[in-house]
Amino acid sequence: MAVAQAGAFIHCHSSLSEYQELYRRERDNLLQNEETQGQDPYALAVYSTWRLSYDKLGTSARSFLQICSLLHYEGISEGMFEKAALSQLSLEDSELQDEVTKLLNQFGKQDSSWSSWTFQKVVMQLGSHSLIEYDRQNRTYSIHPLVHHWSGTTVEGSLHDRQKLVLAIIALSFSLTNTYEDIIYRRTLFKHATNSIVSLKPEGINPLVGTHIAQIYAEAGRYKETAELEMMVMETRKRVLGNDHPETLKIMIRLAETYGSQGRWSDAEALEVVVMEKRKLALGDEHPNTLESIGSLSNTYLSQGRWKEAEALEVVLVQKRKRALGDDHPDTLISMGNLASAHWHQGQFKEAEALELAVLEKRKRVLGEDHPATLVSMGNLANTYKSQGRLDDAEALGLVVIEKRKRLLGDDHPYTLRAMLNMAVTYWEQGRWNDAEALQVVTMEKLKRVLGDDHHWTLDNMANLADTYKDQGRLDDAAALQEAVMERRKQVLRDEHPDTLKIMSSLAATYRDLGRMNDAEALEAMVEEHHRKRHDGS
Repeated sequence: MAVAQAGAFIHCHSSLSEYQELYRRERDNLLQNEETQGQDPYALAVYSTWRLSYDKLGTSARSFLQICSLLHYEGISEGMFEKAALSQLSLEDSELQDEVTKLLNQFGKQDSSWSSWTFQKVVMQLGSHSLIEYDRQNRTYSIHPLVHHWSGTTVEGSLHDRQKLVLAIIALSFSLTNTYEDIIYRRTLFKHATNSIVSLKPEGINPLVGTHIAQIYAEAGRYKETAELEMMVMETRKRVLGNDHPETLKIMIRLAETYGSQGRWSDAEALEVVVMEKRKLALGDEHPNTLESIGSLSNTYLSQGRWKEAEALEVVLVQKRKRALGDDHPDTLISMGNLASAHWHQGQFKEAEALELAVLEKRKRVLGEDHPATLVSMGNLANTYKSQGRLDDAEALGLVVIEKRKRLLGDDHPYTLRAMLNMAVTYWEQGRWNDAEALQVVTMEKLKRVLGDDHHWTLDNMANLADTYKDQGRLDDAAALQEAVMERRKQVLRDEHPDTLKIMSSLAATYRDLGRMNDAEALEAMVEEHHRKRHDGS
């Protein structure tokens, strides 16, 4: 119908290119105007035809179509509604909770159970009018994009209120546990959350819903949106519950972790210190929440290059967590992994390897081989193998990590790109400079797009690509990249950060190779001065 109507309008009024522009700006008017349908006196405009079908639907089917119009048009599952209906979580807003319950009751919620038959009857009404399709392979429903757009015009009442309901259903539908199945499921919610939140201001979102949607964004690598939502939740918690409330401190730690993912380590540290002191005062030094705060601060120290400080914290954390939680608890394994990282950064590769092997085996047994935490351990062990000169072992393990992350997270997820970055370094260490360059160029473009030009992973990859150019004899290209990395690291990390000093040293060496001795000596003097101050503690 839509194609026939478009053809009739183009024939009478415009060219194809003109119609495309008009359609982009006036889609609703074109598709609901009966004067555009052509010469058939019995034909109806597209929207009018669908409206006839809509008017024949029952109340529940209409409501479901309206909800679907705010979700993404593909990948709509019964499971999302069932999980939300059976959730034990409280939205902390009785009016919103009642509205969500009332809506889910139409689709299949029956007290503390779920009626799949009721849901199927609702969907069958839509299917009988060709308004929805079922994908048997993936066991999900989809709506044609044009029908999906039109169904948005049927939404009754406040669009923002309906968006809040849909986001609440999404947020209630997932478990906060990190099983492989839960993580895969949360990945399917990203496109629905993104579609539902459009035009809705962050401050209008329920705090619990905001926290859960932020987690969906974080797991998709969308850290900017994550930070915006978590900041909103934190301010709401402070205003309603107070600065010292456990829920306020919880969201502060999550925001600090997001800042760390963005490379904003000073902002992360400031929040973590505040939370750690408040939890020590309220809960004591040994409480798991206090230990969580110390662990977050230690992780930030690692990112800042403060390895001895991180090591000192992690040694204590490993002991306390083993005693309080047991050897196999996820938090204990996190501390063991962070301690291994502190050893690795200080060149203590055998100590790092021993810890990483222990953590990897425990995670495989407890979480499974495909769990993101297991893949982190595999990636860390691959880096240690690389530092020990065991390049074949590093390559084999690194390839496994890349493939598993692509399957679990997608090709463009930051963790997938980090694994690709590490693999390019392995190729470089093997002398496979063309392979390294090809992977680094692809990875750099994706990192810039996903995380931004100034993110530390983007800068790491640029620095590595400069090393590859240098080994290929492309000294001018290497120097240009190193200069860009140095300036950005100075802005983001400050002059005295180990990563800044490292790129300054590399650039000085490139200047020497280019015969620019004065430039090289000036940089080397700056590096030596910063190292002296760091060693003296001044």
